Amino acid sequence: MDEATAPKKIGGLFYRLDQFFKPVPLLGYLLGVLVCVLWEQMAGEQLSAFLGLPKMPVLFGLLTIFKVVAGVINLLIKGDAFNWATLVHVPTALVYLTVIYLIPISLVARASVKPANALARYLQGFPLIITALVQLGLMYAVLHIWADMSDYRLITLKLTLIAVLFTLSLNIINGYMGEFSCSHPGFMAIGAYMSSLFTVGLFTSDKVLGDAVFTFSAAYLSFPLALIFGGMMAALGALIVAIPSFKTRGDYLAIISLAFLFIVKSFFENMQVLGGSRGIAGQPDWATLPVIFITMAFGIWTINNFVTSTMGKALNAVRDDETAAEAMTVNTRKTKMVAFLFGAFWAGVAGGMLAHVLRYVNPAMFSVQKLAEVLAMVYFGGLNSVYGSIVGAVSISLLGEALRPLEILKWIVIPLLLILVMIYRPTGLIAFKEFDVRQVFGPKEVD
Repeated sequence: MDEATAPKKIGGLFYRLDQFFKPVPLLGYLLGVLVCVLWEQMAGEQLSAFLGLPKMPVLFGLLTIFKVVAGVINLLIKGDAFNWATLVHVPTALVYLTVIYLIPISLVARASVKPANALARYLQGFPLIITALVQLGLMYAVLHIWADMSDYRLITLKLTLIAVLFTLSLNIINGYMGEFSCSHPGFMAIGAYMSSLFTVGLFTSDKVLGDAVFTFSAAYLSFPLALIFGGMMAALGALIVAIPSFKTRGDYLAIISLAFLFIVKSFFENMQVLGGSRGIAGQPDWATLPVIFITMAFGIWTINNFVTSTMGKALNAVRDDETAAEAMTVNTRKTKMVAFLFGAFWAGVAGGMLAHVLRYVNPAMFSVQKLAEVLAMVYFGGLNSVYGSIVGAVSISLLGEALRPLEILKWIVIPLLLILVMIYRPTGLIAFKEFDVRQVFGPKEVD
């Protein structure tokens, strides 16, 4: 294969793959993944032992591969001892990924095109909410079975779902509104602390917040109120940024919002009544996978409705040309204020869930590094796109976990990947694409 024909053949391969999977609806993929996780549940341990892997891979084999890579790097740089026998884990992990996931999902998804499309058309006869609930229920079943095989998978999945909601909330401001805000980790911190104050302060005895005010077995039912309280407090905090910022134009929002982030972090570090720099621990274990999944799904639905509503269209007009939007009778100040507070609310909700997943919260969790992570998710996935935020959050979260064995080198690999994306896809992987719920859950055309 010469240099001239190689790109054409690669492009042709991707085209054939696209045509192969084009008629597969979401139901087909869900059925394929369901078969994969059930197959892994039954045969994963046996296949791992047969391939000589130390244990069943917890992250599609990627973590196993990068552990070997990290060992080689440490040998070359530090001269550390390296077990050369572990090199075989790289191909065997790829074999595991292929046998457990790639082959089954490809075969099942393609084979189920006609029945999956027929079922999708049948569901179209019901209200959209029924169609969505059926497919979301199947999606949750897949995630539940996958996460149930390992505690590591469970915590990774929870944090990834929270990252999706957090990324979407920032994309409202940085993508749809077209401003550059750096205050989102501050809103997340407010939501985390205020929801913790609600649950720990009222229902849990703690050294920092004292004895529980209420004790009853159904206290977990108040968790949605705690998340709403955290979100509302975050939105209230957003007013501190919004009121002075939206009287100005240009880069002033970035400067003011970054200052707000440092103020919030410093505030919680010096509030001894909230634990100071040690933070608050002992949050009740109420952030279960069903709760997080339902909250994320509801958040995606709400945010998508917001950005496709009249307010969302006004927001796009403000982003494209604020002066022209004002001339067309758009109340630009009100539009930006509503969007900013709306985004802060969902960041606060994400912070509340994060605090109750980790069952610990302290100011160091909401530093500039957290800001860099969420900005990477937004700009990697794509601006002005619900699809993009989901793809960006999932990709960066899983990539960060897969690269964990590389330690500090992880923060070289991920920025290099982002640089490449910014060069070849300046607006992100999936930018400026509307999230059409009917198209997502509906059937596909079959040749």
